[in-house]
Amino acid sequence: MPGKQGISHEGTKTRRDKEELSRIVVDCAYRMHVEIGPGLLESVYEAVLEKLLLGKGLKVSRQQAIPIEVMGLSINEGFRADLIVEDLLLIELKSVEKLAPVHSKQVLTYLRLLNLPLGLLINFGAATFKESCKRIVNGKQDFVSSCLRVNQ
Repeated sequence: MPGKQGISHEGTKTRRDKEELSRIVVDCAYRMHVEIGPGLLESVYEAVLEKLLLGKGLKVSRQQAIPIEVMGLSINEGFRADLIVEDLLLIELKSVEKLAPVHSKQVLTYLRLLNLPLGLLINFGAATFKESCKRIVNGKQDFVSSCLRVNQ
């Protein structure tokens, strides 16, 4: 199961928390939204964001299977997380005109199944970035007051 991982950054071992990871992801996604804009397939945005985050020295898992147990059966091919950063932050990407309530529910389900604290739902199909980025918290978490409280 996912857990905190130390990462190498400028020759020293550091531990990045979910808030710092959120800031990095939101910054990269905002730059993508401005430079690329809407109209591409979700998979293109996923590949670009993965490369940007890897360029920041982050560990990124793409299309990671999310196991689920149903009726005593273990199933690994049911769900896939678009991106998981540092085994701590889930990122679900969309490229639709407008997010629907089911999209937030999907992220929360993934967070619960993976036992992760925080997810970002980012839609590259929306006209503005403010309406396209949503922060989703799994249960009661100890989060610092964040400047990233987008659409909470």
